[in-house]
Amino acid sequence: MPKKRKKNRLFTGTTKKTGMPPGTPVYVGDQAGQPIQITLIDYNEQSLNEQKLTRIEDSFGLQKTPTVTWINIDGVHDVEMIEKVGRQFNLHPLTLEDIAHPGQRPKFEEYDQYLFIVVRMLQYSAEAATVNSEQVSFIVGDNFLVTFQETVGDVFEQIRQRIRNDKGRVRKMGCDFLAYALIDAIVDHYFSILELMGEKIETFEEQILSSPGESTLSAIHDMKRELLMLRKSVWPLRELLGAMQRTDSTMIKQGTRIYLRDVYDHTVQILDIIESFRDAVSGILDIYLSSLNNKMNATMKVLTIITTIFIPLSFITGVYGMNVKHFPELEWRWFYPIGFWGIIVVLVFVMLLVFRKNKWL
Repeated sequence: MPKKRKKNRLFTGTTKKTGMPPGTPVYVGDQAGQPIQITLIDYNEQSLNEQKLTRIEDSFGLQKTPTVTWINIDGVHDVEMIEKVGRQFNLHPLTLEDIAHPGQRPKFEEYDQYLFIVVRMLQYSAEAATVNSEQVSFIVGDNFLVTFQETVGDVFEQIRQRIRNDKGRVRKMGCDFLAYALIDAIVDHYFSILELMGEKIETFEEQILSSPGESTLSAIHDMKRELLMLRKSVWPLRELLGAMQRTDSTMIKQGTRIYLRDVYDHTVQILDIIESFRDAVSGILDIYLSSLNNKMNATMKVLTIITTIFIPLSFITGVYGMNVKHFPELEWRWFYPIGFWGIIVVLVFVMLLVFRKNKWL
């Protein structure tokens, strides 16, 4: 499902929280009018229960069963609902605050009864031709996983299909592996975003060499902002995955850590691609500025040649425009059509030959 376009802010303000004590959940995003959707997937190797809920209370109690319970909540502007989840799963007030504040940096935090993970999910909007960034928060317990998203729509549909069709290891593993699979889906989608950016960069190079314009310059600046946003999302994600591999928490099994190492390698690869794209965009911008300078130099060259040609012509017309009574050559009948214009034509021709010989033309 397509998402509503959001502004890709490099910084999300916290003016709504000014003066409030730490741990106070206050929504500071711009999706307050979006609908809230709650989905539940409860499974083990033999059974699967998937349904959409109208009340978050309908999912409470399932975390005490031996099955794996995944509760996904689309919409974090309902602070009251977040507080209900916090009371049910015994979440720290600072965790609730970070969930309601969608401008968090990707991070990994350990608590006694759960793990708190924040990542950035990126999606490309074909309609707006831009990349949208969204915060996804994970609450990982022994046998439950609660995910919070800002709006409806994500990149997790393949994971849901694997759970429904009992493909892969998801149905055989615990919540830690499910959290890994969701993070891996987000990271894999980064490659799709980078592929689209690579195609746009190639298009920019062609436009710069053929017909550069202000629209191209604006698109290049938008690309630089998107690459910066992507770098801000991936760089701390690498630290997050490293911390998850090194943690002593028993909630992340040894078998899952091997897969986390693979995702870590992907983030390093993504960072390398981002840096190469940033260099390419900077090079395109330099080419654009050089192209403008070359056009300006060519224009000034033509104007200079025209001015140089007209300087001696202006001198001649100035001489014969003086109010002098006796000009001997003026008595010649053919002076104007032959003498005057002949001098001008010859002078222009000689100057053009000089310019051509010196390769100024």
